[in-house]
Amino acid sequence: MQNVLAMILAGGQGDRLSILSEQRAKPAVVFGGQYRIIDFALSNCANSAINKVAVLTQYRPRSLVNHIGSGRPWGLDTLESGVQILQPYLGRADMDWYQGTADAVYQNLYFIEESRAREVLILAGDHIYLTSYRNMIAYHRSQSADATVAVYAVPRDEASRFGVLDLDQNGRIIDFEEKPENPRSPWVSMGVYCFNKDVLVEQLQADADLGDESRHDFGRDIIPRMYKTHRVFGYQYQGYWRDVGTIESYHEANMDLLAPTAPLNLEDPDLRLRTAGAIQPPAKFGSNAQVIDSTVSPGARIDGRVIRSVISPGVVIEAGAEVRDSVIQHRCVIRAGAVVDRCILDKEVTVGRNAVLGEGDNSQPNFERPDIVNAGISIVGKRVIIPDGLRVGRNVVVGPGVAEELSDRVELESGASVHPTQMPLHLFV
Repeated sequence: MQNVLAMILAGGQGDRLSILSEQRAKPAVVFGGQYRIIDFALSNCANSAINKVAVLTQYRPRSLVNHIGSGRPWGLDTLESGVQILQPYLGRADMDWYQGTADAVYQNLYFIEESRAREVLILAGDHIYLTSYRNMIAYHRSQSADATVAVYAVPRDEASRFGVLDLDQNGRIIDFEEKPENPRSPWVSMGVYCFNKDVLVEQLQADADLGDESRHDFGRDIIPRMYKTHRVFGYQYQGYWRDVGTIESYHEANMDLLAPTAPLNLEDPDLRLRTAGAIQPPAKFGSNAQVIDSTVSPGARIDGRVIRSVISPGVVIEAGAEVRDSVIQHRCVIRAGAVVDRCILDKEVTVGRNAVLGEGDNSQPNFERPDIVNAGISIVGKRVIIPDGLRVGRNVVVGPGVAEELSDRVELESGASVHPTQMPLHLFV
């Protein structure tokens, strides 16, 4: 989206995060094990193909600036794209520390003018959500709006912590109140705004002219004035969103990652969360997981029992499953109740519910290759599907891609081999 400029407000001190933000800007606080809060806003821009981004900093920016660097993880380091760090500076009579969110943008009007943008997205740098802004921008344009505010529905008893909006049947904002005691609507502002550039410049200049009569804030001043005279709409956001401005909300958002069905998917291939440095999703362990003398790689999810085994990235071991003395390679799935004992599973194998791999007599070598498969270890090839309840003996070899060949069987005796009737082409990829 060449004609959209994103400006991320990342200068807040964040006192309510206690010592977490004592020595760093709030958007630089670690989240989810290996990310920073700012990664969400930057990744959302990348997911939207917005390649002109400014990050407005103020409070203790060193950690944040070091993390963003050249913007390479978010694709913002090419000839056609870029990320600019904008900090307050002294040197002109009208320049000072940022007095509010609107003032922060006002003091960088030159940057907006030089961008030649059609729309300007104003984003908060301290919110947790993964999205593409394409739909919001399309909605803004379809309504011929001067400004559009992303809104999110919350329970009424929680709405008083936010700016609360009321919308008419067409989505136009007809009322806006900052942190009301008795909210009349469940819709709250997410602190995400899309402005037509010329309208934004006009409104910021008018707000600056008010001097001390304004707090120079988008939520308290700009939007409450604008909706009465301009076309201002609410874009109803339906995904996961959390403002992590307090210790409790920060803790809850992290805990949300541990839910059996996590409301925020950090591994969504369509809405990637990017960050600086090498990234691996963390391993996860359920409440009944047991891991003894084993190596568990990043991205694995363990809800069952693992004993003396090596678990590769992305492996899933469901509750009630048990893996013993085995090597489980990338992205295998061991379903509930299954037992895998003294086996090697190649990549992306699925072991069905209550199946047993590796039982019976060790002394029987593999019939086809007794010279190399004779130590009681069964081997399952890449992308094999082991049916529910199938019982597999020792020194068994199941060739890559096998699935239907096992569908009518209840047992594979020790030493047996099963090969695919036709080798699937995808196994060569």
